[in-house]
Amino acid sequence: MQQNKPKKKLGQVLTQKKPEIQKQVPQKAVQKGPAKQKRTASKPVPQKAGPQRPASPRPGAQGLNSRRRTSPVKVTLEVPLMEGETLKSNLVQVLRRQKKAPLKLKELAQKAKEKQGPELVAAVEELVKAGEVLLQKGGYVLSRSLGLRPATVVKVLPAFGFARPDGEEEDVFLPGRAMKGAMPGDRVLISSRRSNGELTEAEVVRILQEGDYRFTGVVVKEEGKLSILPDRQVRFAIEIGRSSKIKVKEGDKVLANLCYRGDRHFSHKAAVLENFGDAQKASGCCEAILAANGIERQFPAEAIAQARQIEADGSHPKELAARLDLRGEDIFTIDGADTKDIDDAISLKKLEDGWLLGVHIADVSYYVTAGSPLDQEAFERGNSVYFPGSVVPMLPPELSNGICSLNPGEDRLAFSALVELGEDTSIRSYRFVKSVIRSQVKGVYSEINTLYDGTASPEIQEKYGELKDTLFLMKDLASRLAQDRTRRGALDLESVESKIKLDENGVAVDIQPRIQGISEGMIEEFMLVANQAAARFAGERGLPFVYRVHESPNPEKLQNLKETLDALGIPSKSIKAGVAQGELSRILRESRQTPFGKIVNNTLLRSMAKAKYSEKNIGHYGLVMADYAHFTSPIRRYSDLMIHRIMTASLTGMRKENIERRFREQVGTVALRTSEREVRAMQVERSCDDCYKAEYMKSHLEEEFDGVISSAVNHGVYVELPNTVEGLIRVADLGDYQYDGKMEFVDQHSGRKLRVGDPIRVTVAGVDVSAGQIDFVPADEGEGQ
Repeated sequence: MQQNKPKKKLGQVLTQKKPEIQKQVPQKAVQKGPAKQKRTASKPVPQKAGPQRPASPRPGAQGLNSRRRTSPVKVTLEVPLMEGETLKSNLVQVLRRQKKAPLKLKELAQKAKEKQGPELVAAVEELVKAGEVLLQKGGYVLSRSLGLRPATVVKVLPAFGFARPDGEEEDVFLPGRAMKGAMPGDRVLISSRRSNGELTEAEVVRILQEGDYRFTGVVVKEEGKLSILPDRQVRFAIEIGRSSKIKVKEGDKVLANLCYRGDRHFSHKAAVLENFGDAQKASGCCEAILAANGIERQFPAEAIAQARQIEADGSHPKELAARLDLRGEDIFTIDGADTKDIDDAISLKKLEDGWLLGVHIADVSYYVTAGSPLDQEAFERGNSVYFPGSVVPMLPPELSNGICSLNPGEDRLAFSALVELGEDTSIRSYRFVKSVIRSQVKGVYSEINTLYDGTASPEIQEKYGELKDTLFLMKDLASRLAQDRTRRGALDLESVESKIKLDENGVAVDIQPRIQGISEGMIEEFMLVANQAAARFAGERGLPFVYRVHESPNPEKLQNLKETLDALGIPSKSIKAGVAQGELSRILRESRQTPFGKIVNNTLLRSMAKAKYSEKNIGHYGLVMADYAHFTSPIRRYSDLMIHRIMTASLTGMRKENIERRFREQVGTVALRTSEREVRAMQVERSCDDCYKAEYMKSHLEEEFDGVISSAVNHGVYVELPNTVEGLIRVADLGDYQYDGKMEFVDQHSGRKLRVGDPIRVTVAGVDVSAGQIDFVPADEGEGQ
């Protein structure tokens, strides 16, 4: 390793004649594992030139209930998607005109003016399987013509359940006697009956397809028999069948499936697939949560073999020589003290009339090539999942913590965004280039924050001595970027995260709020700049791309916000469809100076649409950006890895039509998959945090704490403690209080109120680690206003 590499001036990088990217040096061949089982897509897609995209999820597959999915494989093509969809649409139109009169297959073909061949038979079979068409009296008839609708069962309780009809957002109510034993995930045909309150009541006419109902739960004993009470979707215990071979005892946390299905719910039997031990230990509960969501720690053998080969090969000297050499520059990383998967580094130079910001990202796409075992597994995972004391990475540790991680003092391949900013922090120009870097130091947020607040120890001062001037230059730029965001009207919504400390046995022993300091905000500002530049790069070149988008709030949610503001006496005239971000930011900012700040923040947060990935660039409402993408984390997000490939193809000179042909269909598939996986990861991380919080509070039963009412719902009020732990005071424990439907409970005798944002002292009354639930009761009756 070269320790005294002569420095180049980063200010010259924008005009340096070094090629932006060189042809990659091929990796050594990887020993392939056994051939993967091919899967036939139920909705085939037209074959395109270039590498095949990873397989999309199977139609009807329940990600929340799958454990070990088959390895992702290339799609086997049969009938082109558009041709198949057009044929089915034609058949549906013919049957709609027939109303309730069945048509035999030959008659259907004639009326549809289609050849009675394999394609027609396959299309009809798909319609029947989907529940859109029924075979009746030897002929085919449209289900809706008979008053039937296909739906999916979403929840089952002891005496009733709910199903969601296809293409609808509202669930229908299913009385228990009308469910035919249907379980969550089952595809069913339903007929609507009389209305039951606000929900439509329906009856299951036929179970079209049984879902693969795998679930986690707690072993309970009922009438002397061991049963499993599922954690979600089903709220009655399912008896463990005799075929179950894994030993369990009362109180164990398990993963199970249905081994026998009767015609009534209480006839079903379950088989235990995995036992995670005591349901009141958070570590085992988290493993169960991972299992319930189909998240696996183990990587397939082929992916591990490829990762180890890449690690052994290292970076080829020819590849290093072909790249822009930035090893002599002041480039370094800033992360948490325990971070191992370091995918971004930064640099900064002050120009005469602006700044040159360098954001250097691990070049994962060089190692993880499209269609390889590593790529297919990364696509399947979608992202890394983080929870207390552990991570389930998107890529094997040999890459995520090894050759891809920008570890200090190591030569690393990077994809650098070199962005020139004006004095007003606007982007004047940018350049994306494949580079080789050597991080000078692994910066730590907490350490750098002490430099900024003047409390740094001599050891910290020495560690960052040569970078101190650059760090303060960065602090100045970040402050200006933040001010610019505020001027644009970007929304600064507060959402407190938890920092959970575990002991050597993996038990939660302390919980504190994760406070964002100056350095954390600084890195966030710099990543925003690089992400914006990447989206502009794609837009200016007309590339197919995966954008990070955020839609404006829908009118219904804005109306809820308006009603809340009205109830608080806050002017709300401006709250209507199309409201400017700056107006919402003003209301948020001004409310923070009042007792209603938390209510306004939380209501506004619920009013926002969920940010997601999309192949269509519709801008980012919250950030007030017309162009935005995720470029900066390819080690842990597949969306970033995908756009690195697209940008690389453009920079290497691939013709635009070839890029279009290769990536156009892929970006839509990747956007959908990564959005789904992001939601899954967030739910898993939140559930795991809840289990650890409950475990921590278990050692504080009967103790009193001061808290703040964080939300009010019809079944009680949630109270948040200063350490971020949240628990529920149930309605039954409140006394004679009545909910107003929005933000408070009112005592019917005294008129005292329990409103969101009010302080309240509570006693820890109960804890369920398995469910991640904490119960509070008021510490005394004098609380409220």
